[in-house]
Amino acid sequence: MAAAGAGPGAGVEALAASVLDFVSGQQDGRGAEVAAGVKDGRWTVLQLVEALGFCLENTDPRMRGRGIQLLSQVLLQCYSLLQEKEVLHLVLFYESRLQDHHLVIPSVLQGLRALSMCEVLSPGLAVSVLKAIFQEVHVQSLMQLDRHTVYSIITNFMSTREEGPFVEELFEVTSCYFPVDFTPPPNDPHGIQREDLILSLRAVLASTPQFAEFLLPLLIEKLDSELQSAKLDSLQTLTACCAIYGQKELQEFLPSLWSSLRREVFQTASEKIEAECLAALHALSACLSRSVLSSDSEDLLDSFLSSILQDCRHHLCEPDMKLVWPSAKLLQAAAGASLRTYHRITRSVLPLLLEQYTKHTQSSQRRTILEMLLGFLELQQKWGHVEEDESTLLSLQDPVCSVVFSALTDPSVQLQLVGIKALTVLGSLQGFLSSSGLELVVDHLIRLALHEEDSQSSEAAMEAAGSLAPTYPEVFSGRMVPRLEEELQSEREESYHNHRSLQQRCLQALAAVSTHTSIVRDTVPVLLQHLQKVQKGTEARNTEDMVSVCQSLHRVALQCQQDVEGCWYFHQTVVPCLLAMAVQAAMQESTHTLPGKALLEEEVLAAMIPVISAATTHLSPELAAQSVSHVVPLFLNGEVSFLPQNSFPCSFQPFGDGECLEAQRRLVALLMAFVCSLPRDVAIPQQEWLLRELLALSCSCNCPFTATTAAKCFAGLVNKHPAGQQLDEILQLAVNRMEPGLAEGPHRTQALTLLLWVTKALVLRYHPLSSCLTDKLLGLLGDTELGPTAADGFSLLMAESPDVLHKGCHADVRIMFRQRFFTDNVPKLVQGFHGAGPDVKANYLKGLSHVLNHLPKPVLVTELPTLLSLLLEALSCSDRVVQLSTLSCLHPLLLEAPQIMSLHVDTLVTKFLNLTSSPTMAVRIAALRCAHALTSLPTTVLLPYKGRVIRALAKPLDDKKRLVRKEAVAARGEWFLLGSPGR
Repeated sequence: MAAAGAGPGAGVEALAASVLDFVSGQQDGRGAEVAAGVKDGRWTVLQLVEALGFCLENTDPRMRGRGIQLLSQVLLQCYSLLQEKEVLHLVLFYESRLQDHHLVIPSVLQGLRALSMCEVLSPGLAVSVLKAIFQEVHVQSLMQLDRHTVYSIITNFMSTREEGPFVEELFEVTSCYFPVDFTPPPNDPHGIQREDLILSLRAVLASTPQFAEFLLPLLIEKLDSELQSAKLDSLQTLTACCAIYGQKELQEFLPSLWSSLRREVFQTASEKIEAECLAALHALSACLSRSVLSSDSEDLLDSFLSSILQDCRHHLCEPDMKLVWPSAKLLQAAAGASLRTYHRITRSVLPLLLEQYTKHTQSSQRRTILEMLLGFLELQQKWGHVEEDESTLLSLQDPVCSVVFSALTDPSVQLQLVGIKALTVLGSLQGFLSSSGLELVVDHLIRLALHEEDSQSSEAAMEAAGSLAPTYPEVFSGRMVPRLEEELQSEREESYHNHRSLQQRCLQALAAVSTHTSIVRDTVPVLLQHLQKVQKGTEARNTEDMVSVCQSLHRVALQCQQDVEGCWYFHQTVVPCLLAMAVQAAMQESTHTLPGKALLEEEVLAAMIPVISAATTHLSPELAAQSVSHVVPLFLNGEVSFLPQNSFPCSFQPFGDGECLEAQRRLVALLMAFVCSLPRDVAIPQQEWLLRELLALSCSCNCPFTATTAAKCFAGLVNKHPAGQQLDEILQLAVNRMEPGLAEGPHRTQALTLLLWVTKALVLRYHPLSSCLTDKLLGLLGDTELGPTAADGFSLLMAESPDVLHKGCHADVRIMFRQRFFTDNVPKLVQGFHGAGPDVKANYLKGLSHVLNHLPKPVLVTELPTLLSLLLEALSCSDRVVQLSTLSCLHPLLLEAPQIMSLHVDTLVTKFLNLTSSPTMAVRIAALRCAHALTSLPTTVLLPYKGRVIRALAKPLDDKKRLVRKEAVAARGEWFLLGSPGR
């Protein structure tokens, strides 16, 4: 095996030279050369051992260690080349070296790790190696790297060799670290956390059922300790073990485990420990449920559940009900483990609970019992359909329904609410309620929804109806909807307040129950019919009634969005109807016919916008294209043929000139709701014409509502418009219209509104023109007339818009646009502030505070040092909007950046205390919250101010507003406790 061109002697000499260089500590790289030589056949492992002879017999442990280090390094790369006999001799050699000096042991372990990976390792050698390690090495005292080597050897043997007899020894060397008590050292480069070690050790301890006889007594012992962390770790480890244990491993320890778990739940003051105990009990029950039982073995699950029932069941009957909840939780934890455990426990517990409900007469006691019953009913949901042959619940159908129905008629609202929850669960159990029972359920829900005085019960009943309706659409369509329609149309003699309250509830209930397409087909016509009826009335309350109907329609629209059929039905039924009613009202206004005027009120149009928007956002591109082909020609060409009842007294010209068309122009708000909610890939017919009309209307209309909605509609379309020449031309046209409008004339405010919305549309999509428009806005901060409005416009730019330009309506919104806007414009705001005259400085502060208020807090914290002095100056501004905005900006910074804020504590204390006397209630509240948040700064910084702050906070304790007094009490209390022990 000598190298080509050289004799064997020369090869051995070269090996000896390399070995000498390595062991003398001169050249570590020689180790890799030797390994390569063995790999390519120049030298054998035997030759290497012979060459190492002089240092392996050396009296200096360091020299011996270097020799074994070289041998181990070579073996780690060449173990697959070894013959069976070579492995045997090497194992014997390494085992003998385990008795050597402690400096040698790490290299010995590395060699054994290499040998543990050899496929030709003779039977029995794995046991021999482990025995030698356990006898000769104190693993716990080794360095972390060396302990890892031992565990690698064990892992290799476990995955490739026969079962070793050293289970207890292996358990001992790992369990000695349980429970983990570790605090990461400061500046730890490895980033190892205590939780990482806990999870890793748990994975080892729970890796094999063979550890059960040693681990379970350890867990029981730790459960009895006073250390909360040890209890938690033990419980979580027990839960993990149950995933791989069987009946055999648990049998001996079940009584002790149950005793410990029961004690902790009955006595613990920690919710966390209680939750982990219940999880462990659930896991134990599930483990026993999984065990395959032979015919002659004891049914451990049944005896285990019998113990639980024996110890918990009687507490459910105690008059003082002291241990009712702990017992119920334990029973439910076990019952939820499997269908078998559920049947076993409910067979014993449910009749008892029903009996107790009847026995107790107080509503509070009945509520507790019904809540426990509810817990068991909810567990039944896990198993789906109620099986007739096994279900205890089905055999108790009549008494269960009787108890739940009685709760629904109880005077106690809290008992009613639990009853409604139970009713919802019963209804979700397919096959449980009979047809007559279902009708009774619906009748109860109608009564509660419409006639129960307490709004909590009413709303809960509506939610329950909405939850159950998809399961029983025929029953709700055939029984509930007609009743609601009848109540809505009734003209019974009642007080105005009662009649209005009933109508409101009917509208809410119709919306709540519209959770299935077949029901929507019944409820939507009722809601639209009522809207038309209200439109024809002349009473002053029509505006409020119309808004209520629109709110109900909006809820239905949201509930339809995920169902393609329901979404299209709602859209093609509701949108044309709303447009027809609005067009009719606008034409009546134009021809001086009074009925229907309420429909044109801003509040009603504003309530119709989200209905149309929600009905449009989730349309498929094909259906959206079909709809847009009707709606846009309606506004541009007056094409009304697709509208229901389309016999109108005059033509529809919302973009026409003339005072008589003012009412028609207001309906651009509805056009905005529709076109700005379309998916981006839907082509809008005659879009360039539409954009020009919207632009003209936004700049020239005297009605602020119409001008604003036209500007928003223009901006919404521009935001989605594909980049290119057409977009550039329309934007240039907009700039050409805005600039003279901003400079002078009667429409400066309209021009500013258009500027704001177009700027927002372009900022969101990172359009290059956005910086130019933002600079125009910054320039307006120095304008005495438009400056305050321009400053408030920065809030509009940064905030989420409710009706256009948000992701929900498919707008082009780039991530981190706020951070980019901040980076580009805050320096300009700061510069402008310093150069501004005293009469407009507040505008720059207001604009800055709006930007900072909408910035993600982590970003704001990093910029805080450069901006804090300006924020403190803003607190001295007399503008209450600036004060409020700045206070709301500073409050989270006090909590998240206490070290930086501490540098300005004197100024902060003074400013906050001054503002607690502000004439504006909202400012007083915000200042008190900031004074409260100051207590999160380091105590040593705050103590000099303690007396002064406590005295100053005495005054707002007598404030005439309750909310101010409440904040003052909270803030002053924290300052009183400042510096006390334990804080």
